[in-house]
Amino acid sequence: MSSPTPDAPLAADGRLRRRYRQERVFRAFALAAIGFALSALAGLLVSISYQSLSVITQSSVELDVVLDPDALDPLGDGSAASLAAANYAKPVRSALRALFPEVRKRRERKALVRLLSDGAEYDLRALMEASPELIGSTQTFVFPLSDDVDLFLKGSIDSEVDEADRKISDRQIGWVETLDAQGRISQPWNWRFLFAGDSREPELAGLQGAIRGSMLTLLITFLLSFPIGVCAAVYLEEFAPKNRFTDVVEVNINNLAAVPSIIFGLLGLAVFLNIFGMPRSAPLVGGVVLALMTLPTIIIAGRAALSAVPPSIREAALGVGASPTQAVFHHVLPQAVPGILTGTIIGMARSLGETAPLLMIGMVAFIADLPTGVDDPSTVLPVQIFLWNDAPERAFVARTSGAIVVLLGFLIAMNAAAVWVRRRFEMRS
Repeated sequence: MSSPTPDAPLAADGRLRRRYRQERVFRAFALAAIGFALSALAGLLVSISYQSLSVITQSSVELDVVLDPDALDPLGDGSAASLAAANYAKPVRSALRALFPEVRKRRERKALVRLLSDGAEYDLRALMEASPELIGSTQTFVFPLSDDVDLFLKGSIDSEVDEADRKISDRQIGWVETLDAQGRISQPWNWRFLFAGDSREPELAGLQGAIRGSMLTLLITFLLSFPIGVCAAVYLEEFAPKNRFTDVVEVNINNLAAVPSIIFGLLGLAVFLNIFGMPRSAPLVGGVVLALMTLPTIIIAGRAALSAVPPSIREAALGVGASPTQAVFHHVLPQAVPGILTGTIIGMARSLGETAPLLMIGMVAFIADLPTGVDDPSTVLPVQIFLWNDAPERAFVARTSGAIVVLLGFLIAMNAAAVWVRRRFEMRS
């Protein structure tokens, strides 16, 4: 029997040190990759959040408005018909012009009025419809300023730039500075951004219509995809015979999970709109299309969760006299609920961020009214971001970033809910 050479321990130590060195290098590369990904994500979030800061507040002006009965109550009876026929722009413009009596030329008076948002008269109309007894008195109201004035007050427009290269003139800047010196300009919280519908004017545009449309669309998606997906997963994993037909079904389900989302949009356009005549740009159609897109994800996640249940649970249930159906629905399925719900929520989160299939069914339309049902015209958050990003007005940049932050908030909340649901059901089981 030959004895080990004296160099054998040294060679073994060298190989061991080499393995440790390779492991350290691999770990360093892994940490560097994770750090790069996190830094890129942090940079993106910081950039978007910084651009959205200006949407938190909206510049407004305080005016003493004379509520002239001739303009606000033309019929003289205070009825709804009289208020509907009123001229709400006249009192607001008169209140602003009263602060600058030296402005007499027609062109200058128009430039002065352009400091106000077009929404000022709509705000006054809402106030008068809520309190018609104020007509005939003088009241102090706060009205939004235009998007150009708002950008100037927030430092996005430089007054040193040549007047021909900016949308607010030197004279308008002087009027704004005068109003600011009088203490009439403020920047309250911009609740309109979250609770108003879309608008062509950036200072009036809100996300409430898109939020409602997204929630209604996701509701239809969940009601269709969850029960069908779970039943399909249970059948394929627990009851379906292993033959060529089920093999073809499984292959097609896996293929559908990888189909580009725009294909589902084309399917919805060709089948649901053109053949069945379902309402265009409605959450009902959007929910059906997204349900078809989400189904493969739920089925695959459900099958994986069912296959992860230990076989001993099935065998124990069958051993005490339970039927195969009872064993699955009373014992196996409850154990697989955490995985099924996790896959469902992740699939729903993916649906929330989809844009392409909804563009194909007409949900890209401009919708100013808030939807109240699944058949009302509406849009969703990703499409609203697409529309605002394509708008020419500079003030929509901040609105777009703010909408992205809101969408990311919903996605983070849904993924956090998936983690919470999984842990909650795992603790119970």
